[in-house]
Amino acid sequence: MTSPHTAPGRTVPDEILRALAAGSGGNAALELLNAVQHGKHLLLVRHIRALAPRTATGYDLLKEVQKNDREAADRVLRYPTVGVWAWRTARALEDGRSDDPRADGMALLAAAAAVRARFPAEIGVPVRDGAVTLPSLGRALLPGATTARVRSGPHGAAVTGGDASVAVPADPHRDAPGWQALRRLTAESGGRRLDLLLDDHDPYRMPGTARLGDRLPEAEVERWRATLRGAWELLVPRHWTICAETAAVLRTLSPLPAPEGGGQSSATAQHAFGGIGLSEPPHRHFFAVTFAHEVQHTKLTALLDAVPLTAPDDGARYRAPWRDDPRPVAGLLQGAYAHLGIAGFWRRQRHHESGDMATYAHTCFARWRDAALWVCRTLAASGGLTPHGRVFVAGMTRTLEDWAAEPVPPAALAAARAAEARRLADWRERNGPLPALQRAT
Repeated sequence: MTSPHTAPGRTVPDEILRALAAGSGGNAALELLNAVQHGKHLLLVRHIRALAPRTATGYDLLKEVQKNDREAADRVLRYPTVGVWAWRTARALEDGRSDDPRADGMALLAAAAAVRARFPAEIGVPVRDGAVTLPSLGRALLPGATTARVRSGPHGAAVTGGDASVAVPADPHRDAPGWQALRRLTAESGGRRLDLLLDDHDPYRMPGTARLGDRLPEAEVERWRATLRGAWELLVPRHWTICAETAAVLRTLSPLPAPEGGGQSSATAQHAFGGIGLSEPPHRHFFAVTFAHEVQHTKLTALLDAVPLTAPDDGARYRAPWRDDPRPVAGLLQGAYAHLGIAGFWRRQRHHESGDMATYAHTCFARWRDAALWVCRTLAASGGLTPHGRVFVAGMTRTLEDWAAEPVPPAALAAARAAEARRLADWRERNGPLPALQRAT
């Protein structure tokens, strides 16, 4: 029996698997990965309907909207937090928790689709923490309300609960009285455009991470917009693949707190395809390399829903040069693929910097290509890959071996090796000797 938590019926042609393994994938791969995730969301939503009869009203409305305006329904169904909601709800229902309140979120999906399509409808929706959150749009603030209704139609929509009624503005991505929008982040350069939403309040955003609890003030959002424009202007002239992939797969950014002790953080979540989290970008280079890094995670996570690349965890753990803790094979693969993307960014960018920044860029390229190559060799020798996984890692290895032959200025190469030596010494102090397999690679 096919699991509803995967996307059956999708095969990955060998040429797409090889293209993704090399580091990018092209338009065909991006279309396939988007289709896999859309199919997964649809399966989960249908599965929830089958497990929870009380979701019938929302499910039926969603189907009606889809018949009349497929684009409006799909924009909701593809939204990253919908994947998280659907996966968690399905798991809860499968575990016998038929009264789990998360199932009532089906009505929120239907309401959001109806509002987007201006479809004539009225539906009861749950209130959480004094607000009704419509995925992909925003939230209506209804303090004190315990239940609410959404009414939509050709002339607009409103959310009513308790003594309050909130009109959804004609442009739902702008704030209005009682309405907190998912605000737009856009950038355009050289004829290429990036359209994202800043999701700083959906309860299902970035699961498993420490999230900022408060909605960002407008002044801070403007800083994000300005830094994003700078990053896009840096990427467009010379990082065409990163631009194409970012625009094709990303839909949302969610703010994360900066790590304690300084620095920046970024993350993806397994079931939130198209969403990434990051701390406030201090400059355009951080924003740009975050796209190079997190889009790799996004692609690989989507691919794994269609093709298993690693065998079941056998308990073996290995060193990853970018982590302080020993990692399983699946974690090594994710990290290596992400750092393939990071190395690829610095490989190009190093030739467009000067002074100390050029040395830094060369150092990052050398450090992360060598680290990713070492981990790929570990993966190949681990015995923890499926046949498709062996093909995938072999493709990564070929790309990284080609890059390893590219010259790097001696000062930058020495800095990269010194940084790795320090990190290795710290790892050994924390964890003990390297695993035997890695001492031989």
